Amino acid sequence: MTRKPAPKFLALVLVLLWGDPLWGAVADASKPNFILIFADDLGYQDLGTFGSPDIKTPAIDRMAQEGRVFTSFYVASPVCTASRAALMTGCYPTRVGVVKPVFFPGDDFGLHPAETTIADLLKSAGYATACVGKWHLGHQKPFLPTSQGFDSYFGIPYSNDMSHPDNKHPGKMNPDDSWKNQAAGTRGVNAPLMENEEIVEMPVDQRTLTRRYTDRAIEFVSKNKDRPFFLYLAHNMPHVPLFVPEDSHDPDPDNAYKCAVEHIDAETGRLLDALREQGLDKNTYVVFTSDNGPWLTQGSHGGSALPLKGGKGSFDEGGIRVPCVIWAPGRIPAGTRTDGIASTIDLLPTFASLAGVKPETRGPIDGLDLSGLIKGESPSPRSELLFCGGRKLKSGDFEAVLFGMRQGDWKILFRQPDKNPALYNLAEDIGEKHNLAPDNPEKTEALRRRAEELWKEVRSNARSLGHRHN
Repeated sequence: MTRKPAPKFLALVLVLLWGDPLWGAVADASKPNFILIFADDLGYQDLGTFGSPDIKTPAIDRMAQEGRVFTSFYVASPVCTASRAALMTGCYPTRVGVVKPVFFPGDDFGLHPAETTIADLLKSAGYATACVGKWHLGHQKPFLPTSQGFDSYFGIPYSNDMSHPDNKHPGKMNPDDSWKNQAAGTRGVNAPLMENEEIVEMPVDQRTLTRRYTDRAIEFVSKNKDRPFFLYLAHNMPHVPLFVPEDSHDPDPDNAYKCAVEHIDAETGRLLDALREQGLDKNTYVVFTSDNGPWLTQGSHGGSALPLKGGKGSFDEGGIRVPCVIWAPGRIPAGTRTDGIASTIDLLPTFASLAGVKPETRGPIDGLDLSGLIKGESPSPRSELLFCGGRKLKSGDFEAVLFGMRQGDWKILFRQPDKNPALYNLAEDIGEKHNLAPDNPEKTEALRRRAEELWKEVRSNARSLGHRHN
């Protein structure tokens, strides 16, 4: 029997015959592309496919019709920095040293550059990598995306309501006035727009941010269509203050949030159309989700998490369960939904598995491979998920705290150290209206012990943040 030449040998022969440009196409044909679209403060109900009564999202709804909807998808924290640290590293925030839930422009620390991010992992396998949008894992040079595995960066290094440390701005306007007069509102925050490691515009004109981010995303995809790529597109919207281009603006502040989300949807559709036009749709996984639940205290400038309880800042379901749609035509079952437990911390090992990359990381991670669940081939491997984060002390320092855990249909919450835990059955009570702990002491105690067991391991293996002097 004649032995077939090994694939690498065939690739080498083709390179010798036709030159280097063909190598990427031959060697990487089996590697899918990944696009991760991360909205800011988007609520569970704020998409058409998740039941929004008034926000129209036809592009993301089409993603759902052609892809898979995840109805029990969680972030690791109900606030931005801790949530993003977990997403990038596949770890609970405490494990990677993120105890302060939100970083500010005056902070001199950030996610440790030695941590392994999704970008680090895929870049090591030959992927082109780009971060476009909000970063919020440290704005100093050692902590920017270009030090965390990304070939390029374009965006605001923190939230769009935060000003550069020089603090030279006329002062923030209230949300209604800022929305009515967007030109003045966008000058009220001295937020910097960065290109790689340099500030290129300050204050950035936030009216055009979502569109400019999408322009950069399409440019990156087009430039790298002949090699595998990973794009992290992290929109600053719909975080307050809200802005949209003038051609998408309704001056009524009651429609501000609706306008902002619908503009994100339109720009998402533009990116997906670019993938289709360039023939990349059949080889690209696109994940659309949010960093945490809606900012409920912002009224018409905030979203909705119904039928869930709570929102941003809370470990109630509305703060940590977020909408998620995954799209990959021909690779996953179209028009399907799953209630399997999944989390942003699972994306790193999942992308690694789909790309055929061994996830070698700085230390232990908490994420699990969801590729079987995404493809509809197996149930979720995740049956448990810790809820942990940081709490500010009277001294001003922060301490790491265990807030609860989900195990199957059950959820336990430790609302305050001096109060008894609350217990919910989410299959029967998704709105967390009925505390079952008083009538189920054995179940409550079993979950408490298991949560504390998992928490002990995370804390004992916690790693440090990066500091400028490190």
